[in-house]
Amino acid sequence: MEQEDEVFREALIGKKIPILTLDNQWHRLFTQTGENEEIQRLEDNLNKILKRQGKLNTELKSLAVFKKKLMQEIVSIMELPDSSAKEKKMEENKRKIEDANQRMDVYSDELMEIPKQIDEANFALMIASMRVCYSRLQKNVEEIEAINKWVSEFKVQLKRKIILKQQKEIWNDEMYNYMHSIFGPDVINMFDMKYNPQNVLNKEKDLIDEKTPKQD
Repeated sequence: MEQEDEVFREALIGKKIPILTLDNQWHRLFTQTGENEEIQRLEDNLNKILKRQGKLNTELKSLAVFKKKLMQEIVSIMELPDSSAKEKKMEENKRKIEDANQRMDVYSDELMEIPKQIDEANFALMIASMRVCYSRLQKNVEEIEAINKWVSEFKVQLKRKIILKQQKEIWNDEMYNYMHSIFGPDVINMFDMKYNPQNVLNKEKDLIDEKTPKQD
């Protein structure tokens, strides 16, 4: 497995891998055709990172809006007459802005690491997917070869059965004609024949005539 993974890693060098959990075709091939614990675990991990990325971006946008609101309040408060309430509100808004800036710095730093985490998680999922792909291809090839062998053997058996059927029909027809030449139509009742070779041959002839296009 380690040797296979090394081959897979080398094959991925320089390749742009799409985010697999956002790829519908990947889901159709690897998550909707049977459970695989490793695929499921790596998929969950990648989705967790993507979800965290989305949450951080949302938080940054919310903090930016909140910070802008606080700064607008400060501008409005500055126009008010000096008072302890004004000073208190100014200090409170400044503290909230500072807190928002610190949180935005932390989120921004974390966001900078997210793309690398996504690439690593996506790469690991791709390796696991290639491993599953290789295994399934090998298994399918073996099963296809087994099916082809069965089909070939069945064709031989079918051909033998058809020949045997035709031989028995010819034999029945010859015996029937011989007995019919001696006993006439009573031969059917005499041998309690539920199978009449003449009827079978006539039905086959009628079937051929029906399939043959008529010419005007």
